[in-house]
Amino acid sequence: MAYIPPHKRNSNEAERPVLTPDKLAPLFMRNVNVRSSKSNNKWGSKIIYADHAISKWWAVGLNDDTRFPSSVNLKPISSETIEHRIGEKPLALRNSDLDDGNEVQLDLPKSPWVYIAKNVVEDLLVSFENVKEEVKSPKLEGLKPALVARVGKILFHRTPSVTLESLGENLTTAMLKNWKKTSFYANVPVSYTEKIVNEVVPNIGAAFESEKDIYQVKLADSTKPDSTLSCKCSVKDGKLQLYKVELNQVRFMLMDMSIPNKNLDLRLMLNMKRVLTSQTDDEMQSIRDLVDSAITDPDVKGGLRWPLEKTSSGKYNVIGVWHVRAKAYKNQSLRFKVRHADRFDFITSSGEASWETSLRLKKVVSELNEEKVDVSSVTEMLEEDMKFIWDNFLTCESFLT
Repeated sequence: MAYIPPHKRNSNEAERPVLTPDKLAPLFMRNVNVRSSKSNNKWGSKIIYADHAISKWWAVGLNDDTRFPSSVNLKPISSETIEHRIGEKPLALRNSDLDDGNEVQLDLPKSPWVYIAKNVVEDLLVSFENVKEEVKSPKLEGLKPALVARVGKILFHRTPSVTLESLGENLTTAMLKNWKKTSFYANVPVSYTEKIVNEVVPNIGAAFESEKDIYQVKLADSTKPDSTLSCKCSVKDGKLQLYKVELNQVRFMLMDMSIPNKNLDLRLMLNMKRVLTSQTDDEMQSIRDLVDSAITDPDVKGGLRWPLEKTSSGKYNVIGVWHVRAKAYKNQSLRFKVRHADRFDFITSSGEASWETSLRLKKVVSELNEEKVDVSSVTEMLEEDMKFIWDNFLTCESFLT
């Protein structure tokens, strides 16, 4: 189906009312499956969410918007890190038609990207208003939000009362929306990233921007249990070289979109990072001591190890390490990254290597940062970005099985 730009559309879809600030709050409160995410009081390697963060998901392509096809069900998937933490394999939506090599028919809205944008825009506008209020605080001065789309899966974590037998074959969205514990899993097969780099990049006219090979040492601050420091390091002559310390906090999370017939999920979130410059000399020395004592070792998970009793200094403790190799590409409207991340968590003594693809929606963020936001313009930009993602990043279902 040919794409018609929003400003030239003769819409035969339902007319959408114009959103105004006074309408946003009641619309936001009516959204289903919205939950707040409280800050974690146990210091560790977990990402911390703001108290008013939201998370919800919906399915695209169901026959009646409530019931999954008989070929779609929850199946266990392997993840060493998650299995080590919860003691069993998590569940993810899986379409058996893909396993059997059958062609999958999608019962999609006429313009799925319009449907996606419509479901996202209300919460996106409210969340950005919350961001604007937060960044007025002197403590958050200079903080820049980013809107990120990631490819992956929603994982459903079982409780004692939930078994595969109890789920049966009549899976509904209502059953999953009431699920107590879910998470997002961004690992995709290497074949998917190869397809993105070798086929999608040249087809969309994206230009190669940069390549990085870095280590991130994750530190916990014993005096601030709700924060995690990320020390970004390069390697020179086999030794780590510290060049940046960041406080990483995903403050608002928006929307998990499940496309079960493609075994694919898309997350939109507001990710906020702050480069720290206010540490005392003693604090910086403790951080540098931990970085300097690290030993590069390709045979261990995460690529780094420490001598015995060298994983703490001052008030800081090493709680994890990432070795990240990433390539970034960009075009006029967005920037995207394909990366390989080898992680190790010192708290759970588990690690995992993954391939990941993420996209930053630059034009939408630029519009949202305006003093007076043009809602119709944000909606049109979001529709265009979602169509671009749909056409180029969500058409590789055979690579995501």
